[in-house]
Amino acid sequence: MGVAIRRAGQDDRAAVTDLLDRVFRDDAVSGWVFPDPTDRQNKHGVMMGVFLDTALAEGYVDMAVDGSAAALWFSVPAGGHPADDAGPAELRRVVDPANERVEAIGRILDAAHPKERAHEHLMLIAVDSTARSQGRGTELITSVLSRCDREGLAAYLEASSTRSRALYARLGFVWSGDTIDLPEGPSMYPMWRDPMPVGRA
Repeated sequence: MGVAIRRAGQDDRAAVTDLLDRVFRDDAVSGWVFPDPTDRQNKHGVMMGVFLDTALAEGYVDMAVDGSAAALWFSVPAGGHPADDAGPAELRRVVDPANERVEAIGRILDAAHPKERAHEHLMLIAVDSTARSQGRGTELITSVLSRCDREGLAAYLEASSTRSRALYARLGFVWSGDTIDLPEGPSMYPMWRDPMPVGRA
């Protein structure tokens, strides 16, 4: 049985921020941004809140109606969004001014982001630990991919592990073969999905 999905709004901010914080706090990329466990405990949720606010204002957020999963998406035009050189620095100012990695992660991912073709960008997807292996994340993603296929749009994401890379591959995403390497830290895997013909299994 499928999970019901709805578009999130400002009233969902606290719940979705908490979900993102819980799911990603022990992720390798979050550990690289906040190597000190105390800093991560205190500031990781703030960073997730900024990401969510940006998606609510400039993109869209889909969530399971029971609050167990959420996905942050952005619609990227051909040529990419206008350069925002101040954005990563502003993120650092709000989240942790003393931590240059908060700014660096934004600049590194922006530099690697494909800009040639319009696409939907899956920035983050979080599934609560109590709802794992129930298809929640897959349904959140495929609801957007179905629209991409109908509209002839590509999709893009950065997988943060080989495990998630394999999961996304099952949905039609293809790893470019290159990695996004965080200095003295983990690698991420940029993945692209061309639209599939509607009706293809």
